[in-house]
Amino acid sequence: MARGDGIDRTNARNMRMTAAKIGNTQQHNEREKDSYVNQDIVPERTSLNVHFKVPSAGYQEMFSQMEADGVISTRGIKADAFRYGELVFDVNSAYFYNHGGYDFAKQFYTDAYKSAIKIVGGEQYILSAVMHADERNRAMSEALGEDVYHYHLHVVYIPVVEKEIRWTKRCKDKSLVGKVKETVMQVSMSKKWASQPAVDEATGEPLRTAKGKPVLRKSYSVLQDDFFQQMRSAGYTDLERGERGSSEEHLTVTQFKVKCEQERLAQLQEAAVLAQAEVDRRNREAAAAEKEAAQAKAKLNDVAHMLKGMEKLAEEFSSDPEQVLPEAGPLESARAYREKKAKPLWAKIVKVLRSVYRAYCDLKSKFERLQADYGREVSKNSSLSERIYEVCAERDSLKGKVRDYERVRRAIGPEQADRILEAAYQQEQAEKERKRDARQKARLGAR
Repeated sequence: MARGDGIDRTNARNMRMTAAKIGNTQQHNEREKDSYVNQDIVPERTSLNVHFKVPSAGYQEMFSQMEADGVISTRGIKADAFRYGELVFDVNSAYFYNHGGYDFAKQFYTDAYKSAIKIVGGEQYILSAVMHADERNRAMSEALGEDVYHYHLHVVYIPVVEKEIRWTKRCKDKSLVGKVKETVMQVSMSKKWASQPAVDEATGEPLRTAKGKPVLRKSYSVLQDDFFQQMRSAGYTDLERGERGSSEEHLTVTQFKVKCEQERLAQLQEAAVLAQAEVDRRNREAAAAEKEAAQAKAKLNDVAHMLKGMEKLAEEFSSDPEQVLPEAGPLESARAYREKKAKPLWAKIVKVLRSVYRAYCDLKSKFERLQADYGREVSKNSSLSERIYEVCAERDSLKGKVRDYERVRRAIGPEQADRILEAAYQQEQAEKERKRDARQKARLGAR
């Protein structure tokens, strides 16, 4: 795919599908739906779509018929296995626009279909192959002021590998045990797209790691290489291979800046998620503290009527018992009254009152601490909420900048936008170097 650098690149994707998913793929490829989520599909152009292989029935019905005819085998595979594959071949829209549009696209994908037959292993395993010509490239259409369409090829196939079935020990003829009984075309997505050993282009020898293990090429990379080479062989020499792996090899300065901004935006979004998680944790802690405080308050309410006036009563009777007891009556000596009756009784009462008073003070202190803790948690949550608001505002600002950049790029054209930003970047670098030289001269002069 093109990345704004003026280079046209091939692109091939392989998608795996189960029986449960293939119905939706059929409806999309064969344009069987009444409406589509993709708003760029133009129904009036659907008649321009080109079938290089028209399905003889529904995809599942064709699969079942091939299985019944013995063309393919599903022996041993699970019901939810990947039984279908879809190759999508693609080049950026500008490539077809610059080479004549629809007619050129038809010829290109005619050759691409031949490549698909080789990749799949035979046309008999292809269920459908259709070039879509009815999907509008919105960005390019708006930039050029005319309708531009994105041509691409869908090839739905059954992934098969050749498998030898051998005679087992149950065979009555022991001489046949271990020998090939029959060869079937086994449905297997994993074996069809197994990684392949990498080869040194100079020597032709297999590449190995430092530990002697073979270096493997991922199936996606093999697919990209095969499609690119076969299209080059078909005469399309003005194309380059699609991106290798997940790395970007041809980023311009402008694209690098946009990529950095997008990465920073992703980091801010991640920070917002983490901050929200911290707020949720703080809210849970605050709720727990509030619940505990409510329980303590409920306990205080339960004993409030018992403690009413208790502080005053305890203070009144907390002094020395000899100072609050009355004098003895005329029938009993004061000493005997105080020592045997009044003093022991009041000592017990005061002891009980002091115990109750201490319990009251402890409970009151605990309640006050809980209220203070709750207040601190509320304050922390308020601070976190403000930080989340700031992060979200910065994130929205970055999104707006990216959208503004895309609008300007579409309005003045990608090449002009790149030239302007490249000039600005060079000017910034020159200004930085000028200031750095000035600081160095100032330091040398100070010496």
